[in-house]
Amino acid sequence: MVMLSDEVVLIEEGKSSGEPSVVTVNCPDKAGLGCDLLRNVLEFGLYVTRGVVCSVSSYTDPYDVKVFFYTAVLPDRTKSPPLYVLKVFSLDRKELVHDVTKVLCELELTIQGLKVMTTPDGKVLDLFFITDHLDMLHTHIRREETCEHLSGVLGECCISCELQLAGPEFKCHQGFSSISDEVADELFSSGFSTNEDSSQAISKDVLDVKKAVINVDNLTSPAHTLLQIQCLDQKALIYDILKISKDCNIRIAYGRISTSVKGYRSLDLFIQKDDGKKILDTENQVALCSRLKEQMLHPLRVIITNRGPDTELLVANPVELSGKGRPRVFYDVTFALKTLGICIFSAEVGRHSTSDREWEVYKFRMDETRGIPLTSNRTMQDIVDKVRRTLMGW
Repeated sequence: MVMLSDEVVLIEEGKSSGEPSVVTVNCPDKAGLGCDLLRNVLEFGLYVTRGVVCSVSSYTDPYDVKVFFYTAVLPDRTKSPPLYVLKVFSLDRKELVHDVTKVLCELELTIQGLKVMTTPDGKVLDLFFITDHLDMLHTHIRREETCEHLSGVLGECCISCELQLAGPEFKCHQGFSSISDEVADELFSSGFSTNEDSSQAISKDVLDVKKAVINVDNLTSPAHTLLQIQCLDQKALIYDILKISKDCNIRIAYGRISTSVKGYRSLDLFIQKDDGKKILDTENQVALCSRLKEQMLHPLRVIITNRGPDTELLVANPVELSGKGRPRVFYDVTFALKTLGICIFSAEVGRHSTSDREWEVYKFRMDETRGIPLTSNRTMQDIVDKVRRTLMGW
């Protein structure tokens, strides 16, 4: 494979059906590069089967890096676009929210909030508060394309579809409500709950196999610390690991990402601190391994709580130090609820800060007048387990 310039993204499609594509990225190195690339992979619903990261020394720039991912990667876009409101007026039916969410994800539109309003005659007005990954919603063509795509997917149940810049009249719908201290203690606690009555409890079959082993080796390489990682495979695993390296200003000089074997992944990462030295201090090693294990074992928090007469599902994940949250959470949660036959009354996305980090929090108020009734603890736990398994790809 020939590189035609210093900064190149090449995609080589699989030779046969089911064979992964190979994406080669050649660009200047920086702290957190792997995390940024993997974020794009997740945003498009793709999965890394294996990968290689290697630094390439040159006379012009000793920190060029080549990354080989067996999946697909597109360039990052970091600009924060303005907020728009999508108004979908339709006949009431189940699974409507997820169907709209799926279309918005395909169009690279990110949902920041949702308000569902049902009329007495059985119709629904859904207000989706969205931002555009392409930053093109200010154009008539982009707005028209979005509404036409939605109308085509929703079919005869769609009465009208409008998309406009969110003005001050929509602020009352889009605000993020506070989290009580009791709910925050459960949602942001460290580790897995062993209390079966807790909505944060993990089923025992997951606990039995969920292991993460990290070996720190400073003997193999004269210039790098080698991290040997073995853990249960799950959706966004590579992103979660590389996110920690980015937040800790750790440079990955070389890495091998194995294919999944019996549900487990192995990674070999040759790393350096931001000053180009090994990680020799024992306390720093322990702190890094602790953060990696927590991220591998418990990257997302899912609980159900009662909010007055309503039942509310909360999902939280720690954001990167750059301020970015995990991709496609809204899509995965709505898909899980659709599978369970549960309707959504409203949803919102916001941030919550604890003593050591910032979290992105998703709140879903579930409509108990439609779909299955939420009356038993078993049903509640089934919802939590299904949502978590969907988010983790189990």
